[in-house]
Amino acid sequence: MSDQYGNKVDFLVVYITEAHPSDVWQMESNIKDQVVLASPRNEEERAMVAGACVRKLGIKIPAVVDEFGNSTEQAYTGWPDRLYLIDSKGRVAYKSKPGPFGFKADELKAALDKTLN
Repeated sequence: MSDQYGNKVDFLVVYITEAHPSDVWQMESNIKDQVVLASPRNEEERAMVAGACVRKLGIKIPAVVDEFGNSTEQAYTGWPDRLYLIDSKGRVAYKSKPGPFGFKADELKAALDKTLN
């Protein structure tokens, strides 16, 4: 979608609290994929984990890291992950259900088309 709309909107990944840290809720799929990370203890560790996530997932759009107090996650209820479209006035134009199962690309595309027209 970023290829299709990237010249009209800015795409951004915000890395928030780790969804499946090994010391809290380790998933079998993470062990299989060799993604076993403990909860970061400070901002430096969070940045390192976020970088590993971006590399492992092959994310090509810009990514930033939520501050250690999780203000972005709390403001946007982003855990474990969620898609948002913010319009040109800074308002939420679209909010997906929690991902990954709540991600509906067709819904986001429709919201993008509506917002851009």
